[in-house]
Amino acid sequence: MNVLLTGAFGNIGTSTLEELIKQGHTVRCFDLKTRSNEKVARKLLKKFRGQVEVVWGDLRRQQDIVEALHDQEVVIHLAFIIPKLSATGIESESRPDWAREVNVGGTQNLLEAMKAQPRPPKIIFASSYHIYGRTQDQAPPRTVSDPVQPIEHYSRHKVECEQMIMASGLEWTILRLSATLPLAIKLDPGMFDVPLNNRMEFVHTRDVGLALANAVSSQEVWGKILLIGGGRSCQLYYRQIVQSVLEATGVGMLPEEAFSSTPFCTDWVDTTESQQLLHYQHRDFIDYVQEMSALLGYRRLLIRVFRPIVRRWLLSKSPYLPHRKFRRAKHHPATRPVS
Repeated sequence: MNVLLTGAFGNIGTSTLEELIKQGHTVRCFDLKTRSNEKVARKLLKKFRGQVEVVWGDLRRQQDIVEALHDQEVVIHLAFIIPKLSATGIESESRPDWAREVNVGGTQNLLEAMKAQPRPPKIIFASSYHIYGRTQDQAPPRTVSDPVQPIEHYSRHKVECEQMIMASGLEWTILRLSATLPLAIKLDPGMFDVPLNNRMEFVHTRDVGLALANAVSSQEVWGKILLIGGGRSCQLYYRQIVQSVLEATGVGMLPEEAFSSTPFCTDWVDTTESQQLLHYQHRDFIDYVQEMSALLGYRRLLIRVFRPIVRRWLLSKSPYLPHRKFRRAKHHPATRPVS
């Protein structure tokens, strides 16, 4: 099939692109022309020479979308301004009005352009389990029928887009994704925003790419909302996730005081139906940790050498660790063990 992939050069976009090519689809990539996106695009165009087309554009410009949609049968819509590590360099929570122009306004532009096509394509929309809000006080897992209670701009935008898509008259499916960590060496200070006792379901980025690609050819997903997660083996507490990643990178676990105590918008989810329909759960969190360790290579040794400096830098980014305690940990490590 001819597939238009928006947000093609992000974390999930690249995983989806690889799986679409593997399955024999013809892929047109649509993304914003930024330095980081151009770098990723060059690598992928070299890897998939002649199999991928790139159309640079902005979802806020209707003409860009119209040109990209020509002859497409399915649209996988991933392009979205996210709360952390946005490829644009601007995060949804710091510039909510601008983010809404892209997220909600851009999705509206896309839907209008799709409906205007002689043969409107189907749409697969990547939503998020963030839309359930803070649910740590509820018994898991979350289900599709649970009420949505978005508390951040990003998740409110996702809910608005879901509603627009369902009311569009197009053939649609919505996949609400769990925590999909990138295969990249990025120690984001946002890691401190999640309490260590928070339930969090992990799903491997390549498994998400597989789920999205399998949805393209499925006859059973249309008109459905599906929860995408790694399954029972990936239902973890954040403590397990952050400790495994920090140890794999050579940094080592950081003190609990550095992390927030306010419940975060993550949970465990019921993926029974999505797995039955899309057959995508092939990797678990252990696979991810091993890949991250391999990706670091010799740099893991360098991090170990400079471990005290890296740890102090990370701790300095935590807004939850009182400066008084941080200074004591920095100058008198024996008074506050951090390993």
